[in-house]
Amino acid sequence: MVLGAVCTRKCTFCAIASDPLSELIPADVDPCEPDQIAEAAREMGLKYVVITSVSRDDLPDGGAAQFATVIMTLRNLLPEIKIEVLTPDFKGNADALKSVIEAGPDVFNHNMETVERLYKAIRPQADYGRSLNVLSNAKEINADVRTKSGLMLGLGETISEVIDLLHDLRGAGCDALTIGQYLRPTKKNLPVVEYIIPRVFDDLKEKAMELGFCSVSSGPLVRSSMNAQEMYNRGG
Repeated sequence: MVLGAVCTRKCTFCAIASDPLSELIPADVDPCEPDQIAEAAREMGLKYVVITSVSRDDLPDGGAAQFATVIMTLRNLLPEIKIEVLTPDFKGNADALKSVIEAGPDVFNHNMETVERLYKAIRPQADYGRSLNVLSNAKEINADVRTKSGLMLGLGETISEVIDLLHDLRGAGCDALTIGQYLRPTKKNLPVVEYIIPRVFDDLKEKAMELGFCSVSSGPLVRSSMNAQEMYNRGG
């Protein structure tokens, strides 16, 4: 995870330190971070790496330049490595998104997290349409980049709403998908509304594949970067 450990947003499902009105201050962008990440990947012998971050709305580009620099630094040191980025929405900044895509990630991931109706409760500083546009715009910038998204179940959504989201993601050109069960990280976060049975995850995977997703990982314990290399090898 790049760009520090303090988020400028307050998503109600997330346990990352976040409170713009408190003494918590987002870290300065570390110019040494890309080299440190690349060297760590080299030392561990990684063949596939996932780079993500907190949201950094305090930065003019939302942190996009750091993502781009990390990608390019990894490529320079480890030309054969596969790189997936899981980014925030950069507040819809098209130039910021372009800088990340043009840096050449193999997979661009931006999580929708939940259905449109629940956005104000779950992601109050995000926007459903803006997140879909991030995925569709990534494809417009480079049609060859694999796009990916993830969502959680158990927050009070209906199955029909989830299926609508699947259609919207395919409409945005999304290639790969992860679906998992929301688990409450702390008592300060939203409670679980429902624990979804495995059969529902299986049914949603089947539906997603019918809609044309190249790769789908769906189950109670699935997380957005889980088995990322395996998903890539399956075409997503």
